[in-house]
Amino acid sequence: MQLSIGFSPCPNDTFIFDALLHGKIDTEGLSFKPVIEDVEALNQMAFQQELHITKLSYHAFAHLLPHYALLNAGSALGEKVGPLLIAKTPMEEGEINKAHIAIPGQYTTANFLLSLAFPQAQTRSEMLFSDIEQAVLEGRADAGLIIHENRFTYQDKGLIKLMDLGDYWESTSGLPIPLGGIVVRRDLPSAVQQKVDRVLARSVAHALDHPDSPKAFVRQYAQEMEEAVMYKHIHLYVNDYTRDLGERGRAAIHHLFNVAMDKGVMPATDVPIFV
Repeated sequence: MQLSIGFSPCPNDTFIFDALLHGKIDTEGLSFKPVIEDVEALNQMAFQQELHITKLSYHAFAHLLPHYALLNAGSALGEKVGPLLIAKTPMEEGEINKAHIAIPGQYTTANFLLSLAFPQAQTRSEMLFSDIEQAVLEGRADAGLIIHENRFTYQDKGLIKLMDLGDYWESTSGLPIPLGGIVVRRDLPSAVQQKVDRVLARSVAHALDHPDSPKAFVRQYAQEMEEAVMYKHIHLYVNDYTRDLGERGRAAIHHLFNVAMDKGVMPATDVPIFV
């Protein structure tokens, strides 16, 4: 049985899917057709239910619970790696609520956390994450929501941090930040969903236990990235939660969705989250 599987070209994704795609583990008779796109494109494909299995931001997944179930392996949960809200000058909460904010995508987890922290801040524009700092500097946005490597560069450009939304989440929840997960379509037979869960867990374990094994596949999509930076990226987002969410990881996801439902940021639902 062949299943389509969507993931991003980022090192953390290619790292965990290498063994599954390249015959390094037992796939229990499954084969996989990779669809490699950035996460926001994968989010949009999932809304059309185009993929059997896919990487999703937890924000998108919150709106897709009727159609997709979360696998226990493959998630990116982190601590001290959350998005930052930045600006040129300090802003009070009331000013942030009225501000024009540049965001890296409607269904990114970054925007999800912004909605939890500042639900009244509704004037937002989507743009490529790497363009957000410049938009704020040029006054095309009053504030910006930055992710990835921009977390480390904004100060060099004279911008200031209004809030670390990762710190906000961790201080209010006491739990890690759910960033992205791997989901499977609910219309697949339950036995197939369970098989996918086992195979992905094997693929993640193989990568973590043999970290040099995926190097060629990771490098194929990160040719311009220094190896040290490539592995720093992997270590930031691939951890014990990726191997298996465990009780604490599952608690973080349940809490995220419960808070989001309470604040009206996602539809109320009692659909089970996990496979």
